[in-house]
Amino acid sequence: MTASESNRCRTAARPRLHVVAAADELASVAADVVQGCVATSLAPRLGLATGGSVAGLYGELIRRHRQEALSFAGVRAFLLDEYLGLPDSHPKAYRNVIRRLLADHVDFVPGAVAGPDASASDLEAECDRYDRLLAAGVDLQILGIGRNGHIAFNEPGSPLDSTTRVVRISEATRRDNARFFDHPDEVPRRAITEGIGTILRAAHLLLIATGESKAAALRAALEGPVAPQVPASALQLHHSVTVVADRAASAELQRPAGGR
Repeated sequence: MTASESNRCRTAARPRLHVVAAADELASVAADVVQGCVATSLAPRLGLATGGSVAGLYGELIRRHRQEALSFAGVRAFLLDEYLGLPDSHPKAYRNVIRRLLADHVDFVPGAVAGPDASASDLEAECDRYDRLLAAGVDLQILGIGRNGHIAFNEPGSPLDSTTRVVRISEATRRDNARFFDHPDEVPRRAITEGIGTILRAAHLLLIATGESKAAALRAALEGPVAPQVPASALQLHHSVTVVADRAASAELQRPAGGR
């Protein structure tokens, strides 16, 4: 970590932490943050994550869209990452996962959800293109956290100023993601991911953590030193972070919960 990054760490605001007891409460608290962004901006830009931690949030957003008239018609959305090596139609490709979890059930206008093109012939150029697309800023970036502290596909050792790029997925992450595939060998070994520096450009970050398996990573991210070995620790450098965690994920935190 550079000296300037260390200074930013000392001056950044402490993350706002909500610890909840039940999955429906977690989804509701997280959805309040998203709705606050979507409903108070004329053209909100929303960063979307995939994974088990965010499924409940998306379900609650769909419910609010159907029952409470929450509209996504003015939203532009951007995927954090995408697997390489999967066919465009593969159900586990993140562009298809986000359709099933959210996009097909709310009123995004056609073309409103963008993601990196994993089939591009020039992947380096595609990474540059996508990073430029995000340069205008994201109002709210939704994040999960991996057991090894990764955010998006920024694995341990990722530079804290990294931008969108092709990365190799760690074997630990591949094992964790194998539950989403029919066979462990099907899990891709590479991905395009927004970099940590790209993520930190968002105006507000919303991190969702669930389950006992995330407890050590969440403690390291929020209470340990800021270091590339724990990519999620870079959240400490940001001025506006909300963390929503269940009791199992927050079990190793030393400081009391804030928020509700």
